[in-house]
Amino acid sequence: MSNQQRSRTFRLVSGVVAVIGAAAVLTGCGSGTDGKVINLYNAPQENLGQIVERCNEMADGDYHIRLNTLPRDADGQREQMVRRLAAADSGMDVLGIDVTWTAELASADWILPWPDDVRAKAEEGVLEAPLTTATYEDELYAAPYNTNVQLLWYRTDLMPEPAQTWDELVATAQRLEEEQKPHHVEVTGAQYEGLVVWFNSMVAAAGGAILNKEGDAVELGQPAVEALEDMRDFARSPAANPSMSNTQEDQARLAMENGSSFAQINWPFVYASMVANRPDIAENFAWAPYPGIDGPGNAPLGGANFAVSAFSEHPEESFEAALCLRDDESQLMAAVNDGLPPTIESVYADERMADPYPMRDAILEALETAVPRPVTPVYQNVSTVTSALLSPPADIDPIEAERKLASQLADALESKGVLP
Repeated sequence: MSNQQRSRTFRLVSGVVAVIGAAAVLTGCGSGTDGKVINLYNAPQENLGQIVERCNEMADGDYHIRLNTLPRDADGQREQMVRRLAAADSGMDVLGIDVTWTAELASADWILPWPDDVRAKAEEGVLEAPLTTATYEDELYAAPYNTNVQLLWYRTDLMPEPAQTWDELVATAQRLEEEQKPHHVEVTGAQYEGLVVWFNSMVAAAGGAILNKEGDAVELGQPAVEALEDMRDFARSPAANPSMSNTQEDQARLAMENGSSFAQINWPFVYASMVANRPDIAENFAWAPYPGIDGPGNAPLGGANFAVSAFSEHPEESFEAALCLRDDESQLMAAVNDGLPPTIESVYADERMADPYPMRDAILEALETAVPRPVTPVYQNVSTVTSALLSPPADIDPIEAERKLASQLADALESKGVLP
C-alpha cells in the first residue's frame, strides 16, 4: 500500500492511494452548525472529504457529518469498529463496512436493518452483485457504496491474446521464460485475505463452494481438491514470482510496473497507477476476464457499504446521511477521484467515466458472475484458518489440505480454536 501522495496527470490516480490504503489521514470536519452531528467512520479514502462536504451542504443544517478515519489495514478497521460496537458506543453513527462484515455485524445486532422507505432508495438502480453483499437473511443492512472485481491485467506485447485459464497462463510463462523475457504472473499468495480470495474463486471455478449458501456448513470436497491442485501447480511453475508467498495487492502492482511480470491478477486500481508510473508499459497494458480452470473464471467480489450503528442516537439522520454519501453523484466522485467502482449501474454510463474507466464494461460483465466470499457471521474465523492452512501455496498437499481445512472450518463455524 502506498504511503505517499504522488503528483498525477490522470484524475483516477488518486484512487490508487485510496484503494490500497493511503497514509493520508482525513481529519474530522468541524460542525459549524447547530444541527445534529453524524459521526462517519470509514477506511482511508483520499477524497471522501469532498463527498462529505457536498452532503453537509445538502443537509442544510439538519445534521452535520463528521468524518473519522479508521486505520489503514482491514484488520485494524474491523478491530476498532467491533470493539466500540461491542461496548455499545453511541459515538458511531454511519459505518463504512467491508462487504465481508455484513453478516457478522447484523447477527450481533450491532447495525440496523434499513426501514422500507429508505431501503427502497438505497436499492434503486443498484447492481445485483453488490446488493447481495449488503443483505443478510433477506434484510438490507447497508447501502451499497462501491464494488470491486479482480481482472486479469496483461501486457499485449508479451501475451497478444489473453489467457482464459490458469494452465494457459503457466504455458505462456514457460514460453516467455525460454525466450528470456518477463515471465511472472503476480497473484496475492501471502498469508492474508488475498489468499482466501484466490482460493474462493478457484473453488467456484471448479463448481463448488467453501460453505453452503446458509453459511452454516462446510462444502469443499472434490472441487476444493481440484482448486488446490491448480493453485499448487501454479505456485511451483515458472509463472510464480519467487516472492509470491509474500505478495499482496500492492506488491503485485509494483512487480508489474517494474517490468518483471507479464500479467497480474488484481483490482482495477492498477490501471491508473500504470498509466501514471509507467506510460511506456501502459501502451501495451490490457485487461481480460478473471481466469478459470476450464475457461474464464469467477472474479472475486469486493467493495464497501454504509451501515447505521444500532447505538446511534440519531438513526433517522444517519440513514439520510448514508443515502447521500452513496447516491449517484457521490459514487461518481468516488469512482473518478478515488478509483472505487460504483454500485449504481447508471453511473457507468456517465461520460465522465470514459477516461478513468476504459475497462468499465469489463467490470460490469465480471460482476454478473463474480463470486462473493462465504456469508457467515464468523467469516473472520473462516478467513483466518483458510489463509493459515494454505500458506505457502507451493507446499499444498491438495487431498490432505482439503481434509484439514474441512475439519478446521467446521470448528471455525463454532468459533473453536481460532486465534482472534
